[in-house]
Amino acid sequence: MRYETARLADFSVLRAESRRQGFDRSFFSLVMLLLMLGVIMVLSASFPRAYYDPGHITGGSATYYFVRQTIFAAAGVGAMLLCSRFPIGFYKRYAKHFMVITIVLLALVPFIGVKANGSRRWLGVGSLTVQPSELAKLAVILLFAAMISRRRGRMKSFREGILPFALILILIVGLLVLEPHFSASIIILSLGAAMLFLGGAPLGWFAAAFGAGGAALGVLLVFFPYASGRITTWRDPFSSSSDEGYQIVQSLYTIGSGGLGGVGLGGSRQKYLYLPEEHNDFIFSVLCEELGFLGAALVLALFALLILRGYRIALRCGDPFSFLVTAGITTLLALQVFLNVAVVTNLVPCTGISLPFFSYGGTALIIQLAEMGIVLSASREIPEGDRME
Repeated sequence: MRYETARLADFSVLRAESRRQGFDRSFFSLVMLLLMLGVIMVLSASFPRAYYDPGHITGGSATYYFVRQTIFAAAGVGAMLLCSRFPIGFYKRYAKHFMVITIVLLALVPFIGVKANGSRRWLGVGSLTVQPSELAKLAVILLFAAMISRRRGRMKSFREGILPFALILILIVGLLVLEPHFSASIIILSLGAAMLFLGGAPLGWFAAAFGAGGAALGVLLVFFPYASGRITTWRDPFSSSSDEGYQIVQSLYTIGSGGLGGVGLGGSRQKYLYLPEEHNDFIFSVLCEELGFLGAALVLALFALLILRGYRIALRCGDPFSFLVTAGITTLLALQVFLNVAVVTNLVPCTGISLPFFSYGGTALIIQLAEMGIVLSASREIPEGDRME
C-alpha cells in the first residue's frame, strides 16, 4: 500500500511539473508551419481528382479531400496538445500495452481489413479507416525505448540486447508482409536498427543483420514478383512508361516542369489526372511543379530544422527513456521525409511512403502529430538550465 501511494505521489509530481513548464515553442511552431503548408498543398493537389471522382466517393465536391484533411489536421493538433500534457513516464509505463494492442490490430488486417490497390492495409471503423502499420511505428519506438532503458549495461549481449528486439521485429514485419506492406516493413526494420544503435548494441550485430536483410531481399525478389517488378521499373522507368513505370515517369515530368520558380500555387498541369496519387504519396512532385526548386528547397529546409530541433531536444533529455523516445520519433520523421522524396525523384524504387504533414490521410496525420506531442512532452521535463531559446 505504501509503495502504491508513493507511485501515485511520484506521478502527481511529474504531472504537476510538466504543467508548470512550457514545451519547446520552436519545435511546435515548425510543426504547425509544415502542417499549414501541407493542408494548403492537399487543396491545390486534390481538387481536380475530387471534382472528377470516377468512384463517386467525393460527390463531385472539389474540396472533398481538403475538408477531410482539415478535420484530420484539427484532430491531430488536439492529439498533439493532449499527448504533450502527459508526463513522459506515462508512455514508458504503457508501452507494452500499446504494442499488444498494435499486434492484435495488425493480426486482424489480413482477415477483415479493407482491400485497396491489391493490398489489405486498413481496418474499417464505420465510414473511417485505420492503418495499424502507422501505430506499429510508434509502438516500436515506445517499447524499444522502455526495454533499452531497463537493460542498461546488458545491451551488448545477444540474449538480452539483441534477441528480444529481433523477435519483436520479426513478428511485426511478418504481419506486415501478409498485407503486403513492404514500405512499412522497411521503415520499421530501419527504425528498430536505429533504436538498437542508440541503445548501445554492438556494431557487429548490425553487419550480421545487414547480411540477413540482403538474403531476405533476395527471397522477396524471387517469391514476390510484385517486388521484383518494382526493382526493374526503378532501373529504367521509361522502358515501361505506359505501364509499370507510368507513375514515376509522370512524377519526373511533374518535378521537371516546375523549374526554378514553379508555375505558381494551384497552377500544376500534371495533377489533372496525369499523375497518380497526386494528393497522397506524390504530393511533393506537385509541390515541386507549383513552387519550383526554390519552394521545394524551402520546405525541405523546414523539415531539416524540425529534425535538428528534435535531436537537440533528445540530447537535453534527463533520462534514457526520454532521450530514446525523442530521438526515435525524430529518426522516424527523417526516414519518412528522405524516403518519400527519394521515391518521387526515383532515387529508390517506387513504394508507398507518405510525406509527413503533407500527404492526405487521417490515420498517418493524427499519429504523426501525436508523436510530435510526445516530443513536446519530453521537452517540458528538460531542466530550465538546459533549455534552448
